[in-house]
Amino acid sequence: MGTTHVNARVQKHRDAMRMSGLRPVQIWVPDTRRPNFAEECRRQSRLVTQADMSDTDMQDFMDNALADVAGWTA
Repeated sequence: MGTTHVNARVQKHRDAMRMSGLRPVQIWVPDTRRPNFAEECRRQSRLVTQADMSDTDMQDFMDNALADVAGWTA
């Protein structure tokens, strides 16, 4: 009995969102509760670090971009 009321409310909300020009999407995100999540984060971070260290062109680009932001804040 209570489920029907909730379902109707959810459908009403979804209909209103669609009428506003929005549409629902589904995204998948990593499950942070998995036992190996932290180790996988460390593994990927090491890979990124290694790639960054070997890409001197990117580091030069980032240094130049950072030097170019002087005076942007109000």
